[in-house]
Amino acid sequence: MKFCYANRRHALYPDSQPNWDVKAEDYSDQFLAKAQDIGMDGMEIGFQALEALGSDAKVKDFGKRLADHGVPALAIRSGGSLTAAQGYKDNRDRLHRMVDTAQNVGADIVNGALSAPTRYPGKPGSGSGWYRSQDSSRDAMIYDYERLATELQDASDSAGDKGVTISVEVHQNSLVDNSWSAHLINDLVDRDNFGINPDLGNVYWTYDEPEETTDEHIKSVAPISVYWHCKNLFRVNHPENERSVFLRVPLPDGEVDYRYAITAMVENDYQGYMAIEGAWAGDQWLADGKSVEYAKSVISDIDAGRG
Repeated sequence: MKFCYANRRHALYPDSQPNWDVKAEDYSDQFLAKAQDIGMDGMEIGFQALEALGSDAKVKDFGKRLADHGVPALAIRSGGSLTAAQGYKDNRDRLHRMVDTAQNVGADIVNGALSAPTRYPGKPGSGSGWYRSQDSSRDAMIYDYERLATELQDASDSAGDKGVTISVEVHQNSLVDNSWSAHLINDLVDRDNFGINPDLGNVYWTYDEPEETTDEHIKSVAPISVYWHCKNLFRVNHPENERSVFLRVPLPDGEVDYRYAITAMVENDYQGYMAIEGAWAGDQWLADGKSVEYAKSVISDIDAGRG
């Protein structure tokens, strides 16, 4: 299993950039060397950094630079709702552009969470940890999935000729937010280069009370997985408010059992990337390096028959 750095903090002195607005030039030689030092095999790159380059030639040069530093571009992050009336066209067009961009930068995964912007900020359902979730599978109709499948089939068909796989992330505030909805969209799309990203952290924090366990989810979704975001959390539940808040921690330190999850993926012959969705704050290199070290130790135990 290869390790992809889906960093969520971008800081190494003297530079510190907002993660969701990182540019190609922010991937300094020092940053890339540090990513390799903590055990990463490659990088997940946000669409913002790639689109800001402005030309195919510059994207190819950026991809070569990453590869030359030993951490090639493995995946592109490009999401957004493909069914919400407002914004779906921009999201669809960007998805198709990122398929072409993936080929140019050298990535073979385009991953997306299919969430729309919050419609009622601060209200129940506006984010994670509420008793309801905006645009959830609980509230969806079958025609929502049929329309979504059409869009994803088009993207997958375009990507197939380029050696690119489309990954839909299990994500709060989206149609694909649990195991049954993941299987439904996978069945409807029905393409060899399409599959699911079973992000267990998202399963855990969608609602104040998780609607399925992370063990149940990974056992169910591992066979249809093509990419895998990995983060861990502590849940602090406030039942009197029907609300939970979550604290992010390295993989071995939270309430998601990644030994169980990694074993499930290995047993299902998962050949994709384990993307370490890293720390939001603090020393990202210590926290994210700890996550990689732990994951590698679990894989070694599995390979040695110790589970």
